Amino acid sequence: MQKTSVLLLLFLNISIYAQTNFNSETLKVTRADLELNVYEKDSTANALVLHEYGNSYIDNNDYSLITEEKRKIKILNREGFNKANVTIYLQKSDDRKEKVKNIVATTYNLVDGKVTVTKLSDTHIFEEEYNDDFTLVKFTLPNIKEGSVINYSYTLQSPFKFNYQGWSFQSDIPKLYSEYNTSIPANYEYNIKLVGGKKLFKNDQKIKRNCLYGGNGAHADCTISSYAMKDIPAFIEEDYMTSKYNFLARIEYELKVFKGFDGRINNYTKTWKTTDREFRTDKDIGKQLSKSIDLEDFVSHTVITEKDTYKKADAIYKHVQENYTWNGDYKIFSDVSVKNLIKNKSGNVSSINILLHNLLKEADIDVKPVLISTRDHGFPTKIYPVISDFNYLIVQATIDDKTYLLDATDEYLSFGEIPLRCLNSYGRLMDFKKGSEWVDLKPSTLTTIQFRAELNMGENDNITGSVKSKKTGYHALDSRKSYHQNNDAYLTNLEDKYPNIEISNHEVTNEGKTNPDFLEAYDIEYNWDDTGDNIYLNPFFTSFFKENPFKLQERSYPIDFGYKRTYYYMLKINFDDSYTVLEQPENLRFTLPNNKGSVHFSNVIIDNAINIMLKISFEDAIYPAEYYPYLKAFMSKIVDIQTNSLILLKKK
Repeated sequence: MQKTSVLLLLFLNISIYAQTNFNSETLKVTRADLELNVYEKDSTANALVLHEYGNSYIDNNDYSLITEEKRKIKILNREGFNKANVTIYLQKSDDRKEKVKNIVATTYNLVDGKVTVTKLSDTHIFEEEYNDDFTLVKFTLPNIKEGSVINYSYTLQSPFKFNYQGWSFQSDIPKLYSEYNTSIPANYEYNIKLVGGKKLFKNDQKIKRNCLYGGNGAHADCTISSYAMKDIPAFIEEDYMTSKYNFLARIEYELKVFKGFDGRINNYTKTWKTTDREFRTDKDIGKQLSKSIDLEDFVSHTVITEKDTYKKADAIYKHVQENYTWNGDYKIFSDVSVKNLIKNKSGNVSSINILLHNLLKEADIDVKPVLISTRDHGFPTKIYPVISDFNYLIVQATIDDKTYLLDATDEYLSFGEIPLRCLNSYGRLMDFKKGSEWVDLKPSTLTTIQFRAELNMGENDNITGSVKSKKTGYHALDSRKSYHQNNDAYLTNLEDKYPNIEISNHEVTNEGKTNPDFLEAYDIEYNWDDTGDNIYLNPFFTSFFKENPFKLQERSYPIDFGYKRTYYYMLKINFDDSYTVLEQPENLRFTLPNNKGSVHFSNVIIDNAINIMLKISFEDAIYPAEYYPYLKAFMSKIVDIQTNSLILLKKK
């Protein structure tokens, strides 16, 4: 019996090992790779990178940057078929362009116990023009089935060495092994940045002598580096996050210094002091910011002579908002022209906000431009200047020792409010006298929803009442846009949100597209299910969160709401002596760790009235990844309160 138990245990161990024994060591496709169709560490994975390899070096003949890429991918199910579609982006400029060669792609299948091999034909490789900066080369591996293993490789040849070829260790599917090797000559000095916070399994460097040759016997040594990661989880995007490129595990390069064999030295990465000087004299933004402008051509004499600085600034801000339209273009370092904006009444981000800057400056208001990167563009590098990291420009105004961030591209923004797309942690304030500095990008007002309702139980069990709501901050901005763009559609959408409610006498009780608050009031009739003498009411006929937005098992990147937020819900239900309350929800109170958020739910019966109160507070705009399980549970409780709270009234 003991021998049998030992053998059985050994068999089970072998079986478990075999179920996970993909070949991640090499690019060779094994029978186990084909037989296995489950990745136990992530049962939701549709495909799995078993092994990938990259190698970049400077060619000795023409000094181009050569990159070899090789991948082996397991297709686990039909949803993973898209991983057989490969797109290669080739950069180009006016007189230079990248090339791809040596494309080899093979599909392996297991059919009736035999391994079949299908190779990609050259006739199925296609090239297309993508835009002014890129050409695409595309191919799809043939004969893809559930359980296929694909293997492909190619070589990139690039004349662009400013950004040495980077490498992404992480993608939207898990990877067992990813390795990247580089050979960088001593005359190329790069800033090297590891992004994503994941640890390297391999990080080796050595020196290779005389790896690159120049004329007249000149030569350079090379730093040979090898980086690798193992068992890399898939990166899954979820609500409340900034650009995924802030968090994807990868390595990036930017040329810092080039030393030619002829003795010349080119410094590419500069200090902010040098960048500030160049920025001030730049032919686009710098030149436009220095343009003088006649204030009388834009605003009335009343505005010009206004003694209240805030009112004057607000009037100038509204003039730009109302008279110039953003064309949707994010270009901030090209096609910047205040003159063309004034002529055409439409322009890009920089043109509109530089006009605002210049008008405020002409009115003797302290203003400075702020370079930022929008939420979907990624965080700008703080260690050294990377101007291409920025894609947006706003204005900072200082009035009576208080600073306001301004963006005139949106006609619904109130003074001191910037769009959610701009709330990306920090930006660079360009002060041409004292030098630029980093500034925080934070909302100037609180974002809240206050919802107050009173219902009355009438004759024939009719339930009618009234609602008043107040929204501030970004909740108010969203409602202002929806209402003023199409108030009929706004009301229809409001009614669709509350299927058990009929709305009448709706009105918005404050005026203006840029009013920082949004106030509305309306009457309602509540339709409930008739169940004889009993009346079941869910007191939440409006819901702040219909479902939990957090569904991942774990999340490795921060939860970024963009701004702090608070929700209030207050409901009073009046009933007469013909009813009695049989059941009511439980009172609940819970908080996030360190009091970073709270939920307070209570219901109290006073005389012939039920008073319901729900308050939800998020005390931070951004929560580190460690808070994810707590926020997930927090949201789950909120959804449960709003969907499963019932009041049972019975006729006497």
